[in-house]
This record gives sequence, structure tokens and C-alpha cells, in this order.
Amino acid sequence: MFSGSIPALVTPFRDGAIDERTFRALIDWQIESGTSALVPCGTTGEAATLDIDEHHRVIEICIDQAAGRVPVIAGAGSNDTQTALQHMRFAKDHGAAAALVVAPYYNRPNQDGIHAHFAYLAERCDLPIIVYNVPSRTVTDINVDTMARLAALPGVVGVKDATGQISRVTSHRLGCGADFVQLSGNDDTALAFNAAGGRGCISVTANVAPRLCAEFQAASLAGDHAAAMALNDRLFPLHNALFSDASPGPTKYALNRLRPDVSPEVRLPMTLPSEASRRAVDAALAIAGLT
Repeated sequence: MFSGSIPALVTPFRDGAIDERTFRALIDWQIESGTSALVPCGTTGEAATLDIDEHHRVIEICIDQAAGRVPVIAGAGSNDTQTALQHMRFAKDHGAAAALVVAPYYNRPNQDGIHAHFAYLAERCDLPIIVYNVPSRTVTDINVDTMARLAALPGVVGVKDATGQISRVTSHRLGCGADFVQLSGNDDTALAFNAAGGRGCISVTANVAPRLCAEFQAASLAGDHAAAMALNDRLFPLHNALFSDASPGPTKYALNRLRPDVSPEVRLPMTLPSEASRRAVDAALAIAGLT
């Protein structure tokens, strides 16, 4: 259903507002570079700082600009189940192919609460769901047994796994079935994730290096390990540099280096990356051959 290089898109801002013209240009660049799907309103898209109207507008722009060329997996997560449902229904009504729904954060529900959250959504909206498990941000981990319960729900089709635990790929395959779509949520472990049976990556780095990330995923999924490893080596310093300060600050800085039309502006509480972070990004861009 979904595979390959899938950027978790930044949301470009200018003077505090969504820069729609630049966002559309970025979407075209992504598709022309071989990106296989798009994720607006994820963490990298600063969804936590968007009000509901802005959140929905970003999804709407992305679907409109993609124009069916690649599927759109709309970020629809919230720690409030009703808000997540509102996002999902909007995304479905406007033509999204699926919703990316993060485990409820801050509330810290137990495993039954996590299951109840996703079951409620799946019962009330038939848009396919990619479960996003990122314990470093949500505090709550979706354990393997719970993921198997989620996979049994109608409409839950896959996972974006950002646990960094490669063994989860096998555990999820055994518990959720071979057709359950497993996408890495971490660029730095995407090579090992695919080798274990994953199908791609919802990527931060693909914002900056879409063609290289698409080529890496194509080589990895085709079983060309030598080519995939060589591309991974080129990209690996960039994977690290883009998290050398609070994300997505370094990513927007890197994009601005490559595409001056993209402002490095972020919304509070995010701030521009430090000088040390900018130096790390500059060096990584050079190693990747992008500057």
C-alpha cells in the first residue's frame, strides 16, 4: 500500500503565516524527485503549533497540489480523541489516502486506553490509519501485543515505528501479519529496518535530499544492499545533523541553504538552530554532495 521514501513535510512559514506558494513548490519538487507519498501535518510540519483551521488548510493544499500523483497520508493525531477524529474526517473528505495517527501524548494512557483511542477512530471514520509509535515524544510506547490488537481493527493498515528497536519489525510481522505496512520513523535506522522487512521510511531527511532518499529506498527495497549502503553512508551525517538541535529548526535551515525561497522561520516554542547545529548541517550537506 505504502512504501519507499515518504517525507514528513515541513510547513513553511513567512511572517507568521503559512507560506502556501512555497509549500506548493516544495510538493512539486518532492514528487519530481521520486518521493512515493507525502505526509503533511506531522511533527516535522510543526502540527502542534497549527490551529485547527491551519492544520486542515495544510492538508488541503497538499492534496490539491499532489493532484493524485502520489498519495497523501495526512497527519491527524491528537491527544484528544475527538480532535483526531475531526482531522481524520476532514482528510477523508478532501481525498487523503490515509491518516497518520500518533499514540495519545501527555495524557499517558495505558495499553487499553491506546487501543480504545484507535478503535474509536477506526469505528467512526473508514480512512486507513497508519499508527505512529514514537515513545521519545509521547512517553507512552505501544507494545507489540497492543500493536497486534490494533492491526486487527478495520482500517488500521500499518505503523510508523520510531522506537529505534529493529527487532520490532519481526515482532510486528509475526503479530500483525505480513501485509501490515511497516515504515521506519527514523532515518538513521532505515537501512536496518528495511533489511528486517520494513517497506520504507516516513523521513525527515527527505525534506532536504528527496532524490537521494528515494534512490536509497529504491535500492534497499530492491535488495541492492551495496548501493543502499553507499547512499546511506552519504546521507548518514545529514540524518544526525538534522537533529543536532530542536527539530525542525535544522531541517528548515538546510532547506533554506538549498532553496532560498524557503524561509527558515519556525514557530515558538521552536527557535532557529544554534551556530553549532548550523555548522553540522553545512558539513553534512557537503558530504551528501548537495552543496
